[in-house]
Amino acid sequence: MIAANARSKWPSLMLRDVGKLHCGQSPPSKDLNTSSEGTVYITGPEHWDGYTIQVNKWTTNPKRLVPDGCVFITVKGSGVGKIFPGISGAIGRDIYAFEPDESHSAKYIEYALKFTIQDILRKAVGDIPGISKNHILDHEVMMPPREVQDAIVAEIETQFSRLDEAIANLKRVKANLKRYKAAVLKAAVEGRLVETEADLARAEGRSYETGAQLLERMLEARRSQWKGKGRYKEPVAPDIARLPELPEGWVWASPSQLSAGEPYSLAIGPFGSNLKVNDYAAAGVPLVFVRNIRTASFGGADTVFVTPEKAKELRAHQVTVGDLLVTKMGDPPGDVCMYPSDRPDAVITADCIKLRLTATRIDSTFVVYAIESQPVRRQVHAITKGVAQLKVSLARFRSIGVPLPPLAEQQRIVARVDRLLSLAAEAENQADANHRRAERLRQSMLRQAFSDRLGLVDCRLHLNPIASDGR
Repeated sequence: MIAANARSKWPSLMLRDVGKLHCGQSPPSKDLNTSSEGTVYITGPEHWDGYTIQVNKWTTNPKRLVPDGCVFITVKGSGVGKIFPGISGAIGRDIYAFEPDESHSAKYIEYALKFTIQDILRKAVGDIPGISKNHILDHEVMMPPREVQDAIVAEIETQFSRLDEAIANLKRVKANLKRYKAAVLKAAVEGRLVETEADLARAEGRSYETGAQLLERMLEARRSQWKGKGRYKEPVAPDIARLPELPEGWVWASPSQLSAGEPYSLAIGPFGSNLKVNDYAAAGVPLVFVRNIRTASFGGADTVFVTPEKAKELRAHQVTVGDLLVTKMGDPPGDVCMYPSDRPDAVITADCIKLRLTATRIDSTFVVYAIESQPVRRQVHAITKGVAQLKVSLARFRSIGVPLPPLAEQQRIVARVDRLLSLAAEAENQADANHRRAERLRQSMLRQAFSDRLGLVDCRLHLNPIASDGR
């Protein structure tokens, strides 16, 4: 442990006194490529995965070259303030590279900047805050002798390696939970999670309504409700030629067939001139964006609205409690959730699909699980088009196949899936909590490394509660 009285004698020096700063400059886009031609080109923190630089851009006309041994600092954009170790290559305008002189450790300065970056960010200005050259060069960092810098770096990295191991284990836990949830949903829509209604009916010597009979009853109800409204158009049926065989008593149904049949019960959000940014309001009827739609849940607060008058114009795109929401754009499209009961009626935006199901004849949660399952997501992936933006058209979505078992079986499946996924959610929440705790410990280690009050070695005592298996 380094004594506090020794630390108090270490000078605080401005970065301009211990090295030089290279300000990034972007080459013309015509000189960029992804085929390894020319010089490695780094544009921002998107290249940093937390462990290594991910090189995926090159330039044949580098404007600002930097050497190995620099510290990269993101000075503009949404990642402003992100700091990571630099490599030799060219840097764009959103990145600066600090090159320390030979008497100072780049790693030490990297960790010192990570600990004190908030002091720099408080000086950032602009609608999209940016850090200037002088913000960095005038920044003061405690500078002990080089041998002490190296000792501090070695201790930090010893402790960080333990944290990295714990975090890697937590990531494996989350990956396994994701695979587990996918397996549960796949089993659910393949009739392997609960006893089928066909098997129960045989064992009990009774008849039952099959999925095909249920679907026909729903379609007949739609036809009868349409009488007197003009020419009736049958909903499009799924193309089942390439779909797998379903369990006995099940049938493939399309979103078009499962929809309520009323006008706009299956619709996308308004586009073009129907809804512009200048239609947005600070209060009124909330808008639903792709970011709100999360697999099996609705996330995020209502932050963007339109006036009630505008919402009336967009009534074809309104959603209410129980409607299903599907992303028609994203990475990839096809995330699905149910619009929750604690939200007011809303209006979907252009990148969302609304599916209002036939009332009382389908378990809506089952349909959510079915769309989320691998057999249906595979179909959504197959109809996804686009290069710059992946998207699914409403016309293609209408005709995908969704497995439909008898209603009683739907309800048993939902009860079983709910139970299994709730256990998985508990484990995932615990993994997330441990991950956050590990990141707090990382900051605590930096605080102790650069504090006059505590020695870094003390933080070893605080690492013990995180087991190596991530639990």
